[in-house]
Amino acid sequence: MRHLNTQIFVLMILTVTIPLLIISAIIYSASLQTVKSEYTSSSDLILKNLSFNIDQYLQSIEKGTLYAHMDGQLQNALEKWIHNPDDDQKLSSQYVIQHFIGTLEMTIKNVDSVQIYAGHQLFYSANFNRADLHYENFEQEDWYLKTLEKKGGIVIFGTHTPFHKIDTKEKVISIARVINKTGGKQPLGVMLVDIRLDSLREILSLSENTKRNFAITDPSGAIIYASKNPDFSKPMQIDSQKFEQVLGQQTGSFYSYFEGHDSYFNFVTSPYSGWKVIQYTNEKEMTKDSAMLGRIILFLAVGSIGMAILFLLIMRARVTKPIIFLKRQVERVGMGNFDVDLGSKRQDEFGVLYQGLRKMVEELQDYIERSSKAKVQQKVARLGALKSQINPHFLANALETVQMKAILNDQRGIGEMIGTLGQLFRIHTKMSKDIVSLEQELQHIRLYIKVQQMRFGEKIRYSEQLAPHTESLQVVHFSLQPLVENAIIHGLEKKPGHGLLEVCAELHEHQLLITVRDNGAGMNPEQLAALRQRLADHTDAVNDDNHIGLVNVQERIHLYFGTQYGMAMDSSPVTGTTITIRLPAVRTGS
Repeated sequence: MRHLNTQIFVLMILTVTIPLLIISAIIYSASLQTVKSEYTSSSDLILKNLSFNIDQYLQSIEKGTLYAHMDGQLQNALEKWIHNPDDDQKLSSQYVIQHFIGTLEMTIKNVDSVQIYAGHQLFYSANFNRADLHYENFEQEDWYLKTLEKKGGIVIFGTHTPFHKIDTKEKVISIARVINKTGGKQPLGVMLVDIRLDSLREILSLSENTKRNFAITDPSGAIIYASKNPDFSKPMQIDSQKFEQVLGQQTGSFYSYFEGHDSYFNFVTSPYSGWKVIQYTNEKEMTKDSAMLGRIILFLAVGSIGMAILFLLIMRARVTKPIIFLKRQVERVGMGNFDVDLGSKRQDEFGVLYQGLRKMVEELQDYIERSSKAKVQQKVARLGALKSQINPHFLANALETVQMKAILNDQRGIGEMIGTLGQLFRIHTKMSKDIVSLEQELQHIRLYIKVQQMRFGEKIRYSEQLAPHTESLQVVHFSLQPLVENAIIHGLEKKPGHGLLEVCAELHEHQLLITVRDNGAGMNPEQLAALRQRLADHTDAVNDDNHIGLVNVQERIHLYFGTQYGMAMDSSPVTGTTITIRLPAVRTGS
């Protein structure tokens, strides 16, 4: 128990894992029994209702066939046809028989056809094509003989293709009976009613869904109807012993492997037709949902939350609270406060961690004290060296400009140029601070631009766009002049025609953005990438005279304000060069 992972493991086993295993076992057992019990009860009720509805439908058809015994005109027409009347009587009798057939077809729902066999002749409805029927020797057919044996009773034939209709694959159910003479048992003909399977489909459709499927078989086991429409010529593909149980019992239920799943079957036998109505469903679907399962899950969730809260309380005392305390102490060290309490009497990993951090803080404090003075002295020397490089560089450029002006122009403008240059030196000598306001820096830039305009005339135009309240913000002294100088020498001087130099200042998210933009010659992508790399690798800038002004400005900004501030550059031969200086928005004197 001295190790933290051992403590957490034991606590998890005692407070969470074992109770969850026990609860899960109880839930599984209770929910399984409850769902199965509810499902079997509802399934039995559904089957009885379906079987009753099917019987009602078949009985309604049987009642329709009884009209043949009560219709006097039909009886007379059949009797005359049997006794071989003359042609006129045949036509009259045929009309009466076919009229009766048409009326009966409209009376019975989902009827496919009604046929009457009398005197070696088949009578059928007007919508039949004679070429589609083949009924020679129908008196010798099995269905006809079975119907005669009933002597007027109903005979039901399961799903089959129509007996005398050729070139058709549509299945029907048939009901046949002998038409006896009213008041006697003399047979006048045989009536055959073919019913579409839509009739059974409509009865079962309200109960069929993704969980429940149905099948109907005759007493021999032949399939009359099935939800998933298998081959009606084959029995259901379930265990043979189970299927014999279906055929041998009036009602029952069982579990069997069917269509790749363990399935639940229950069945009931129709007392009227003798058909078996079978319902089956995937056992997993049957046990998926139930109200009892929801209540048990809720109980499990509440119990799990209680266990989790208990676990969290224990973890807070043994783990979380020490971690939070340690975090706060580390934050204090990060803010420079080394007066922290990292003592602990614990013997586990936390104790080792506390001791290690305490030793690290002591060593860090000693290191900071030893190196702080050396770093300060190094930065002061660095700043002096960088600034001393900028002043001679600018002075050499300015004197070169005066010299070229004197050689090329014998005019009074030389005196004005020298006077402006004198003002530049006076401003520079007065400003001994390294951090000045933007307004003071711009005074220096305006005088420098004036000198350059004396040199180039109207070739260089200068403008300023300053956002309100930016003039009083702090900038590094002598940081804009190298940018302006590079814009003139490397950009505008090389461009034919007039050029524009802009200095803009704006505030953005507590930062001062100063942009120096020219529309001069610009740089190609390779030159721009090389210069950006030089600004990033500023450690070697002191020993390289190429773009030394830009590199030194970047170095000074980093030294005064940090590496998160500095210059960003963009340039192209088409649009010119844009340099943006990012500084903290701090007012001078604050």
